[in-house]
Amino acid sequence: MTAPATSQTAFAAGDSALGYLYQARGAFLSSLRRLRDGMSFLVYFETLDDVVFEQEGSTLDLIQYKHHKNADANLTNASSDIWKSLRVWMEGRANKLIPDDANLYLVTTQTAADDTIAKYLTLGQERNEKSALIALRQVAITSTSATNVAAYALFNSLTSKQQEDLIASITIIAKAPTANHIDTDIRRELALSVRADRVESLVTRLEAWWLSACLRHLIKSSANPISSEELQAQLDDIREQLKDDALPLDPEVMQALVEIDAYEGQVFVHQARLANIREPRVLAAVRDYYRAYEQRSRWMRENLLLVGELDKYERRLCEEWQMMFDRTADNFGEMQAETQRQEMARQIYDWVEQAEFRLREKVNEPAITRGSFHMLANELRVGWHPDFKARLQHLLVPAPVAA
Repeated sequence: MTAPATSQTAFAAGDSALGYLYQARGAFLSSLRRLRDGMSFLVYFETLDDVVFEQEGSTLDLIQYKHHKNADANLTNASSDIWKSLRVWMEGRANKLIPDDANLYLVTTQTAADDTIAKYLTLGQERNEKSALIALRQVAITSTSATNVAAYALFNSLTSKQQEDLIASITIIAKAPTANHIDTDIRRELALSVRADRVESLVTRLEAWWLSACLRHLIKSSANPISSEELQAQLDDIREQLKDDALPLDPEVMQALVEIDAYEGQVFVHQARLANIREPRVLAAVRDYYRAYEQRSRWMRENLLLVGELDKYERRLCEEWQMMFDRTADNFGEMQAETQRQEMARQIYDWVEQAEFRLREKVNEPAITRGSFHMLANELRVGWHPDFKARLQHLLVPAPVAA
């Protein structure tokens, strides 16, 4: 099997962001279907065609995606969708970039009417390559379309055998789901991977990874295709995170970098400074606070948490903190100097930075524990300095009273 060439054809790029997104999502759907069927494959974008699938021991699958807002329109015999695709494939074959045995697919949101080229080249019993060839030859001779003139000339220049071989390799998939409706098919493919109430969370995270992988592939060149093994690994990882004893951790949250300026007025920052914590550790506290707050918010929005689960977790943290706070206070005894009070605060703060209290058994991200403590510190439910409430109570802004 010939691997996809890395040089791009003149027709590789789409005309709009929607077109690129549709290609990426269409390839995602096709990849999920291939994965379901146990196939091992590589996916390339913008090389020999919009999307290329390479499977060990098989011919290449080249796919062109055509998205139209008016999906109810018919795909006519002189449609530029058909003839632009033909031109790409004919030139690719002539330049030896597209192997003669490659399978060529045109996926379009438009409709294939009866007795048309699109209908003749569909899958199933209605496929009729002989009728398709007759119709193509007639259009190439009689049509006056200026848009298709170069494609007509190329097609007419082929021998009868070359035309027959080309047509035999083409499949047109009409009435494909639009960008607004492809979600339904994607969800259907993943419906049995997790519990029904978690399918949306799985789809959102897996597709986010896929789109990011597509972007990396386009930036780094076609030498770095997306593999079925990568997709399967991501699917398995997210599926594990959506089990009852786990929760998903989103990379864009857990890897986020946060500036301290926006948090200078927050109570938990004042708590750290009251304990005389150095600036790098205060910045780490801000980072953990943001990550825990944002990740917990996502879990709540997606209904991934049980009723009362966060309340129970926070009660546990408060109880663990209280025991540590009292034990440390006992060890210090009567403290007259502020330096002693700050030393006690730093010891408790050190404990918080090393604490590991999991929300669920497999939620082992330390930032969730540390950040949750800082969220509690922001409400003065926990603290580090022995006088944290007396000194910082004024920072808590009471809720406005309704008129």
